Amino acid sequence: MIEAASSGSGGSGTAAEAETTGRYIVIFAGTDTDASAVLSSAAGLSNVASSRDFRNRGADLSETRDADATVFASLGMAVVSANAEQAAALQASSGSQGKVISVVPELVHRVLTDSSSVYAHGYRDGVADLTARLDSGADTGNGSGDRPANFEDSATATWGLQATRATSSPQSGKGIKVAVLDTGFDASHPDFAGRNVTAESFTPGESAQDGHGHGTHCIGTACGPRSPSTGPRYGVAYEADIFAGKVLGNAGSGNDGGILAGIDWAVSNDCAVISMSLGADVAQVHPPYTAAGRRALQQGSLIVAAAGNNAERDAGNFGFVGTPANSPFIIATAALNQQLKLAGFSARSAPARGGQVDVAGPGFEVYSSWPMPERYKTISGTSMATPHAAGIAALWAGATGHRGLELWATIVQEAQRLHAPSVDVGAGLVLAPQ
Repeated sequence: MIEAASSGSGGSGTAAEAETTGRYIVIFAGTDTDASAVLSSAAGLSNVASSRDFRNRGADLSETRDADATVFASLGMAVVSANAEQAAALQASSGSQGKVISVVPELVHRVLTDSSSVYAHGYRDGVADLTARLDSGADTGNGSGDRPANFEDSATATWGLQATRATSSPQSGKGIKVAVLDTGFDASHPDFAGRNVTAESFTPGESAQDGHGHGTHCIGTACGPRSPSTGPRYGVAYEADIFAGKVLGNAGSGNDGGILAGIDWAVSNDCAVISMSLGADVAQVHPPYTAAGRRALQQGSLIVAAAGNNAERDAGNFGFVGTPANSPFIIATAALNQQLKLAGFSARSAPARGGQVDVAGPGFEVYSSWPMPERYKTISGTSMATPHAAGIAALWAGATGHRGLELWATIVQEAQRLHAPSVDVGAGLVLAPQ
């Protein structure tokens, strides 16, 4: 999970004061709005770039640094460098012309710097809960009613693939485009040789190569190979077409502009599923992601995002779903452990519209790909649950032909119900088509 810059080490369960860049995100009334004309007439911004001007509709933010604004055409939005008067003029135009919905500050996002204690607490809680249930003979909520769930990595497949039934699914994700917007991808990883991979960077001054590791791990879970060069299978949609968008830099930081550029690129390239293991400890719904999620769904792209790692359940702090997962039009994914119990760090639903957890996925001690030479790594977080859900969505997209809201409904309907509150796990564990 990627958290807001001011969120510290995570696990506080309290909203952070959002860090901003000084730029603004302008949300237009629709994707057909003449954004350049509105920006010029309302605020005098004439140096405007558009994602339509770039190869594969991937706006190169390194080339648009000097522009007054960069428009993401498929989303009907723009990131704008404006002074306070210009921003106010744009906001005022929403009332007079109706062509601008809102103007909001651009947020900064960073990688959690130290989550080890949160993960350790989650593990301890899971073990304690399992022990108590075994002692009492209670059902642990794996759906069978007669034995506890207790998945383990095997020689052939990770515990997450077993739990989601990806290993027995006839679907492979073939022909389905899956975008993972994260820290990039290690193109030299031997497990992905010969795969159909399209990579773009939306981080100025950096290539799409993953210098962090988080992105390669998430791509591995969502779309890793059926037969890795060594070790167990760890990827869900092993024949999906991979779109790796680098929206967070090698230091694990990024901003709304890069993330929205990545979403715009993925939607423009007809990606059925967009996986985003990123977010901020900001309780309020951030308008750009409400509009982006809705407009992506309308064009056939389903966004799946991490619910958040800001809970400390052993301390009685349940956290909350942050942005962008708290958009009403983005699937928020919680994290489960090997006993299909909620991980101690996984955020609970917030009361605001869109703040609910929608589904849950394997997110504790998840083994997947990592940049060379390390090759593989096991880490935890709602970040790890999200690509499981995204990969499962790709399998259902292939099995049914569904896209957008139909695909969302299918994933929720087919989820395995768990003996846990819906505020924590939503509809339950995502399951692959059989």
